[in-house]
Formats: sequence, C-alpha cells, structure tokens
Amino acid sequence: MTDKHSAYYTPPGGLPPQSALMTQRAVFTGSYCVIPRGCFSDIVTSFLPGWTKTRLWMIARPMTGFAETFSQYVMEVAPGGGSDAPDAETGAEHWLFFTGGLATLTLDGTGYEMEEGSYAYLPPGTRWTLLAEGSAPARFHWLRKLYEPAPGTPAPEPFVINERDVPVRWMPDTQNRWGTTRFVEPDDLRHDAHVNIVTFQPGGVIPFEETHVMEHGLYVLEGKAVYKLNQDWVEVEAGDFMWLRAYCPQACYAAGPGPFRYLLYKDVNRHARLRGPGAFGPLR
Repeated sequence: MTDKHSAYYTPPGGLPPQSALMTQRAVFTGSYCVIPRGCFSDIVTSFLPGWTKTRLWMIARPMTGFAETFSQYVMEVAPGGGSDAPDAETGAEHWLFFTGGLATLTLDGTGYEMEEGSYAYLPPGTRWTLLAEGSAPARFHWLRKLYEPAPGTPAPEPFVINERDVPVRWMPDTQNRWGTTRFVEPDDLRHDAHVNIVTFQPGGVIPFEETHVMEHGLYVLEGKAVYKLNQDWVEVEAGDFMWLRAYCPQACYAAGPGPFRYLLYKDVNRHARLRGPGAFGPLR
C-alpha cells in the first residue's frame, strides 16, 4: 500500500491572507447550520488526550440547539502519530472514514490497513488503536455516538471495508442520478445509526422536501450543489459541513459539472425518547 492523491476533499489548514474578504457562507440557526470549508483554519483546531502528532476540527458536538445525538471530528494524524487509547467513553460506538494518507487500525489485536475510502464501524467495547504511516498525514472522519441497546437485539459486530467495494444503490426512477453507498442494511436493527455516502450525478435532485425525525450531519466530499435547508437555499461545495436538526425540511439539486457526494450521518431504528435529555419525562 502506497501514498496516493486523494479524490476526497480534506482541509488544508493554514490561515487566510489579511487581504481576504471576511464575508463567508457560515450560517448557524435553530434548525440547521453550514460550516464552509473556509472556516477550517489552523486557529480552530483542537487536540485530544491520548493522541500524539494529531490535530482535529470538531465540527459537531452534542449541545443545546445543535447536534443532539453525535459528535464528528475531521482528523489529521501526522506520520508516526496516533493513539493506543483513543476514547475513554466505554459506551460509545465509532465510525471512521478515511479520505487520505495511510494508517494501521488494530481491532482486538487484528491489524487493518486503512487508506483512501476505508471505512470502519466499531461497536462499544471494541479495543482499538490507530497508527499513522506513510509520508503524509492520515486524514479521516471520526463520528461518535452513545450506543442505544434494544431489548432482545444483540449489539453489532465491528467491520472494516472500503467504499469502492460497496455498490451504489440507486434510487428507483432516477436514471442512476441519486444513490447511496450503504455500509449497513437499513433493516439491521442492531444498528442505531447509519453513516453512509450519498451520490448525486449532475442534475440529480431530491425532488421533495424531506421532513423526518432523523438528525443529519453532512460533510461534502466532492462536487457542489444547492441545498434547501428549512426555508433557505444554500450553495455548498466540497469541504463544507451541514448539520440538520430533526424535522428540518431539506432538498437538493446537484448543480456542478461533476458528481456531488457527501458523508451522511443519521440516527435510526430506535423508539423516540420519552424521558431524559431531549424529552419531557424525568429519568426513572
């Protein structure tokens, strides 16, 4: 396995010049937000305990009026960096999607080579480590969520795959213009969330305003489009991140000359909470 040019957008870091216009496309509302790629500068990076030679952009975290069910990091791990203790939260499940560089992911003692397009799902309780290798930083998205067990349903198993080995499932009657790379079957009730890749070919559309219970995080991997978010049409491009609150109306028109693709998070397959955070009843 050797380093190669990545087809996915990754933040270059750095700082904009003093001559740059301050006006950008950043939007934060009660129903959605857009973090444009121009916001991913060096001054907004974070660091984590237990990780070496690593920085990240934390683009979603649970908080009032924002992401309620998940966190999402854009990770940059320099060669030789990584972690033997990535996360102390024992109840968390994890998704890793690699956009560039090389790394070895070790799951319960078994090593996996991770490169552009590699995808890993790690259920809670999985012992894992990560070591960046090669001549360039390992770059990947790391999504975390507290797993919600379901009575009589076993927890999922960990797995590692590459998106190029998973066929796109095209929506019916779209002439293969709108489809999803699904890493987990939708009716697999062991999973309480999905992290998939959605692809639109030029001219592809979501031809109605989706309005549903699933919370979304969308990171644009490639291309550009016009996205309907609540009452607003917003132009987005590779490197932008969108968060959509549950029931935020959404639609899309792929407006660029090439494919428009994004990494999509959504929570699924569980009852609506009636007690505790985000609900009305007290904890028992």
